[in-house]
Amino acid sequence: MAANNYYDPSDLKKFGKISEWSKELGDKFFEYYGKVFEEGALSAREKSLIALAVAHTEMCPYCIDAYSQDGLQRGITKEEMMEAVHVGAAIKSGATLVHGVMMMNKVNKLEM
Repeated sequence: MAANNYYDPSDLKKFGKISEWSKELGDKFFEYYGKVFEEGALSAREKSLIALAVAHTEMCPYCIDAYSQDGLQRGITKEEMMEAVHVGAAIKSGATLVHGVMMMNKVNKLEM
């Protein structure tokens, strides 16, 4: 019996269809998205690694699928991919912990 998953990998192929119910906004998004991933100060390879790290911090299975494949096509190694994931994880955990200062400030204020 096949597993029933909330995320259907075949939905990734339907991503372009988001414009069907809002053509103007969908088209603007894809124009922006395409522009972002053009070669610029960062190479397409660097942008792919960034996208892969962000895909993991955002926990988007569609993005993980897409940028794992994209990375392989750009010659990114498994080691580079995992290092990028660890960079994303370190930033995500650091961002969580630094917000602990807000909690500390609040508790200190309430204890006065």
